[in-house]
Amino acid sequence: MVGTRDGAIARIETEYDSGDFIAMLADRIAIPTESQEPERMPDLYRYLSDNIGPYLKPLGYDCEIFDNVVENGGPFLVASRVEDPSLPTLLAYGHGDVVRGIPEQWREGLDPWILKQEGDRYYGRGTADNKVQHTIVMAALAAVLAERGSHGFNTKVLLETSEEIGSPGLEEFCSSHKDLLAADVLMASDGPRMNPARPDIKLGNRGMLAFDLEIDLRVGSRHSGHWGGVLEDPGVTLAHALACIVTKKGQILVPGWAPDEIPPSIRTALKDCQVDPGNDFPEIDPEWGEPGLSREEKMFAWTSFIILAFITGRPENPVNGVQPDARARCQLRFSADVDPTNFVPALRKHLDEQGFPQVKIKELPDGFFPASRTDPENPWVPFAAESITKTQGQRPIVVPNSAGGLPSDIFARNLGVPTLWIPHSYTGSCQHGPNEHILHHITREGLRIMTGLYWDLGEAEGMKAA
Repeated sequence: MVGTRDGAIARIETEYDSGDFIAMLADRIAIPTESQEPERMPDLYRYLSDNIGPYLKPLGYDCEIFDNVVENGGPFLVASRVEDPSLPTLLAYGHGDVVRGIPEQWREGLDPWILKQEGDRYYGRGTADNKVQHTIVMAALAAVLAERGSHGFNTKVLLETSEEIGSPGLEEFCSSHKDLLAADVLMASDGPRMNPARPDIKLGNRGMLAFDLEIDLRVGSRHSGHWGGVLEDPGVTLAHALACIVTKKGQILVPGWAPDEIPPSIRTALKDCQVDPGNDFPEIDPEWGEPGLSREEKMFAWTSFIILAFITGRPENPVNGVQPDARARCQLRFSADVDPTNFVPALRKHLDEQGFPQVKIKELPDGFFPASRTDPENPWVPFAAESITKTQGQRPIVVPNSAGGLPSDIFARNLGVPTLWIPHSYTGSCQHGPNEHILHHITREGLRIMTGLYWDLGEAEGMKAA
């Protein structure tokens, strides 16, 4: 059996247009895999054992479910189909868990566990994040197998069920199962497109560091009439300390926090990355952030500092007193071009030099994940871009890294694979909130894109360990 590329794409289009794909997705949406709710642990196992496993096993995959070594972490499923060890090996990743359904907040007529179509939208919890995306991946693999009779490459599928609570155990699992997960490239689908009208490829993610700044001057507040003006006010002091970190327009002032420069290959790639925030997004101030950079360079290639919360006293019930303490929860988002181990020492030095030795820096136990980025010149990147162009007649946007968080670093560091994220959602999907949905046209395009990509991978020469 040989088949054709067009034949494989026609198969997946027929599966979608007939309603079979949507029916399969509906079955998956109906399983309430809320990883934030401990009582849903049986549903996490059921999703893998009763739904995903029975779909992949008839396709020739060996499936195994692993318990999580981290307490309260959900299970993992690894499915492997090895056709020939000399062929390139693809690693696909997705997550079967979702955030809380919060059904009481959904619009009338919608239920988070019942897939419902309205116009161009399919509503349901997990549609965008991430059930439709890994369902697209597996359906595309099946279409190529049905058309060609083989894939022409080896495949490993990793599904976790704890992504929405920070992927506890994923690091340990990848580290202890390197041989099982060994591959030449990771191609996964998660997150939104930059622009609903154009496919894209993301090559990694920005990192994140969260920390608290605290001032603790005394026990209890003191009468503001008697002591105001002579006692140090921690809220005022902390406000000035925060103001020495960034300008009033958000430009970072701490030496060593921002890259020395944006690498030329990244700057070139970002020229084609135009952010489309959508019609319902707040107006963006072009003057906010680092002067001289485009919006895309600020979002994807620079460091940003954000104050997530700032408190002194009791705002809900203020008293007439000079407060004893103040605290701010802060966050940095950063690219792979800076050294995150220098952030806290650089801030300590900067605060001391600016006259704020009393401000303490408190690092948080779960307040960090690293940045990761595949080189845009890695051979897998043009391979994927050319395949998508061939399928869609439109070149995808190649984004050096997403602005948000993805577990790219875990795979790159533990498995040594380049990571390519090919998303099939969009920024207006309402993921994590009520009325989560996917778009008809992006879903159908995603099926075509991934089917064409897998067909081309089966015909690729010289891509093993590229």
